[in-house]
Parts: sequence; C-alpha cells; structure tokens
Amino acid sequence: MLALSSDTLVRLFFCLLSTHRNNQLLIQSSVTVKLSFIKMASNPPGICCLTGVKHEGAVSGKIIDFHGVETYITGDVSSKKVILFITDIFGHVFSNAQLIADDFAEQGYLVLVPDILKGDPVPWDYFDKLQDFDLGTWLTKHPKEVTEPIVEAVLAGIKADYSPTSIAAIGYCYGAKYVVRLLGAGKIDAGGIAHPSFVDYEEIEAVTKPLNIQAAETDPIFPVENRIKTEAILTKNKAIYEISVYSGVVHGFAVRGDPKVPQTLYAKERAFFSFAAFFKFHLK
Repeated sequence: MLALSSDTLVRLFFCLLSTHRNNQLLIQSSVTVKLSFIKMASNPPGICCLTGVKHEGAVSGKIIDFHGVETYITGDVSSKKVILFITDIFGHVFSNAQLIADDFAEQGYLVLVPDILKGDPVPWDYFDKLQDFDLGTWLTKHPKEVTEPIVEAVLAGIKADYSPTSIAAIGYCYGAKYVVRLLGAGKIDAGGIAHPSFVDYEEIEAVTKPLNIQAAETDPIFPVENRIKTEAILTKNKAIYEISVYSGVVHGFAVRGDPKVPQTLYAKERAFFSFAAFFKFHLK
C-alpha cells in the first residue's frame, strides 16, 4: 500500500480543487473541513492567507546570494546571535517581511530572510484580486520536499559563515512549519511562529527547544481547538513554550495586518516584542 504524508495528501486535495472554476471559494471552505486522514495542528493555507495590507517604509538591508539562495540580509554581520526568518507565501522580497527583519536587526541580531519559494512568491497585488489566483495549484509546486532543503542549506551556511553562539528561527504562516521542524530536530536554539499553517501534531510532539506562538482569535487555519490541542501537547511534553492570543484580529495580523486599525497594530507590535523578549531570554 502506498503511504503518503499529510503534506502530500493535502496538496493532492488542493490539486483536485484547482480544477474547479470557483477554486478560491472551495479552498476557503476546505480549511474548515475535518479531514479524517490528516492530523494537523494547523490547517493548510486558504483565502485568508491572501489577504492583508502591504506596509510602506524604507528598508535597511540588502539582497545577496547566500550559498546559492537569494536572501535578504540585515543587521550586524559580527553579531553572534542570528535569526533565520522563514516567510509566508509572499516571500523574501515582500516589504512587510523585510521591515520586520529590520526591526529584529535593531535588537542586535543578524537576520537572514531566504527565498524559500525559488523565485515564485505569490505577488502581493493579489491582496485585492483573490479570485484571480489559484492557490491550490501554487501549493502543489511548493511541497516540503522542495522547501525544506532550502531552509537546511541556509541554516548550514549560517553556521559555517558566522559561527553564531545561538540561532533562532521565526516563521509566519507558511514558514511556521519549518521553524517547528527545526526545533524538533534540535537544529536551532529557539523559535517563534505566528498564525501557523501546515504544522502536523507529530511535529509539535517533537519540539524540544523553546517555542513562542502568536495567534489570532479568528483564524480558520489555526482555530481554537487546534490551538488548545497544541498547548496540551507542549504541556504534556514539558516543553518550554509561550502562546499569546489576540482578540479582534485575524490570520495574518503579525505580518500583513492593517496598521491603520488600532487593535491590529497593537497585536502586530505586541507579537513582535513578544518574540524579541523570548529570544533575548533564551538565546545565549
């Protein structure tokens, strides 16, 4: 009998959905369906992953070739504390991600934001054109088997080039899965994830390093029942963790939230400073 991973099953499911004209509506409903063959702590990406606001501001980092991976780098290269920033589906050239990376750099970290999407990010102009983007087909092009080797190569490059005393990873939405997997493998010293997607319960079970989770009150990708079970697993395993939940915000708030909405801006800033404080305490 052919054994398929939950990632593969989900992507096959989306591939079938993508044959329909109104795919975007089917994807929206699919994230709330309880699929008996998938045991996920956070559901696959959906329409809410394509919503948000593009943030404006001058960035202070630059794009480099880092061990064959185009990467946004910001901060002091002599810093012995490094953050690997793993993005959502909008990738490393998205200004929102770069501005947050710059904020972490101001805290004294060297921050690297690699292109985990191999030059194929979702264009941010789809914020206003959800019906024009086929998320299901896009996801089939970015399975774990493609993305994880990029993450691993960049992490190896960080260790080889900078010899840091400690490394943290942060992941938003799509990128959260790879932070959890690195924590489970003991390859980083601490991790932070915001409104995660595609994380399996097995990956939560494997976490052995400090994990900070920032969650939205309203999130079909990481709903309350998944959040409660995730916390129960971490508690059972005596993991070092922190979970914050913000009322009045939705999936994506920590990276794509509208700063003109006071509650959203508050939650976005609190999520950042929670990560910063968590890393300051756990990174030596």
